[in-house]
Amino acid sequence: MLVQPATRLGYGGIGIMPVDGLLRVLFVCIGNAYRSQMAEAFARTLGHDVLLAESAGLSPILELPEGTLRVMAEKAVDVSAQAPKSVLDLDLKNYDLVLNMSGLPIPHLPAAKSRVWKVRDPVGQPDAALREVRDEIENLVMRLVLEIRQTRIQQPPVQQAPVRRERTRLNPKLRGV
Repeated sequence: MLVQPATRLGYGGIGIMPVDGLLRVLFVCIGNAYRSQMAEAFARTLGHDVLLAESAGLSPILELPEGTLRVMAEKAVDVSAQAPKSVLDLDLKNYDLVLNMSGLPIPHLPAAKSRVWKVRDPVGQPDAALREVRDEIENLVMRLVLEIRQTRIQQPPVQQAPVRRERTRLNPKLRGV
């Protein structure tokens, strides 16, 4: 993927912006059950014009918990088609930014491509706690989307080399025909 420098903004800044305008973002938590799934869904909903979102876990569970489906449905965000995935099955070089909510280091991840979001793990908590985590993640994702949009606006347009046109030369015998 071709990238160009971007303006550094706010809280950590985005250091690169793909030329195609869509930042590839990976959200990571431990089980890929609650936090990273919520972040992926909000990113797809709120930032589909500026990023491509995926999520994964350090030790993924087998299927999404009912609580994740339930509290996201309250925000009219359908996560039923999403499934837990392992971060070990992904090539982290394919992502422009990795957002780590696991509280643990992610193996083979360049620090320059990552940020840490400190969001508590709601596993085993009642729906009220899931809603608090969901709302915090929605806020963080919206801030990220706004930051990416702002970065895109502040970037100078990519300059293309001028096209040199050759003059067509007519055969002197054909002039006047």
